[in-house]
Amino acid sequence: IKEAQRNWIGKSEGTSLKFKIENSTSEIEVFTTRPDTVFGVSFVTLAPEHELVSQITTSAQKNAVEEYITFAKNRSERERMADVKKITGVFTGAYVIHPFTGKQIPIWIGDYVLAGYGTGAVMAVPAHDTRDFAFANHFGIDKKVIITPPSEWDFEKKSYDEKEGKLIDSDFLNGLEVKAAIKK
Repeated sequence: IKEAQRNWIGKSEGTSLKFKIENSTSEIEVFTTRPDTVFGVSFVTLAPEHELVSQITTSAQKNAVEEYITFAKNRSERERMADVKKITGVFTGAYVIHPFTGKQIPIWIGDYVLAGYGTGAVMAVPAHDTRDFAFANHFGIDKKVIITPPSEWDFEKKSYDEKEGKLIDSDFLNGLEVKAAIKK
């Protein structure tokens, strides 16, 4: 499957990033078409079937995670992709370390992430991605704005997914237009 994805017609251009798991030698690899948004990551989401879920889940979260995995296994990938109104997920109790800021970022599992697509992991940037926005709103997770939207934009209502604007609060990407930031 991975080889077929690498040679996919109309494949996505992007980059892979690795997030080290706190107190572990393991890391989570994500593929993103929007590397410019890395400073807006407020959580990482794994597919319920991801191989690391059982290894990283804390004992305090074990029952909730196991129940959620059972729930997710009873839904087909088609159901999971089509049912965008039902938001489900659970916190694993574990954290990754942001590759640039060194800050702790919580690791969740959610059935909107599919194990067979990409790496089965998503760096969630809720202020600038619709699915991540819905997940963050549902679970009360921060939405860090890192791209200046039009002045009338309301981040309480929706994410700003456009590839236009200047980056802010983004370290070495500050002041760059989105397309230039993606290249850098």
